[in-house]
Amino acid sequence: MRSKPFNSFPPQVCFQEVPDEVSLAFTIFGCPLRCPGCHSQDSWDPQAGQPLSDERFGHYLQRYRHLITCVLFFGGEWHLEALEAKLDLAKGLDLKTCLYTGLERVPQRLLRRLDYLKTGAWQAHLGGLQSTVTNQRFVALATGNLLNFRFRENNHAAA
Repeated sequence: MRSKPFNSFPPQVCFQEVPDEVSLAFTIFGCPLRCPGCHSQDSWDPQAGQPLSDERFGHYLQRYRHLITCVLFFGGEWHLEALEAKLDLAKGLDLKTCLYTGLERVPQRLLRRLDYLKTGAWQAHLGGLQSTVTNQRFVALATGNLLNFRFRENNHAAA
């Protein structure tokens, strides 16, 4: 079954967003949360970017298959069926999957397709995953382990 495509930027290979993984990251457009201070305000417009059809997504996975271990989505949970289809394609190639969301929870049917999940809206006064007081949580779903400490390990910025 083909899902309706959503729009995204072309993907980027990332090394820091998912601990111990090399991720192919997709920024999905149309974010309805619009968190104050969001560093990705360009992702709010659902018409921006290019349609990410299942075919185009599959092409990216094949192109980067031997370079990556994980597929990361910055958003997209508001396109639940389309995101599920992309996660299933990635899992079919034995890739790990991750979602960054500003929500506190996502549907169980989405959780079943994820290896990692970052939750929590951006709140500038609390900081991101490297902050000890952040509201955001990065979890390895298979174990339930909170991995926020991994974002602080090599952060030598002044406090």
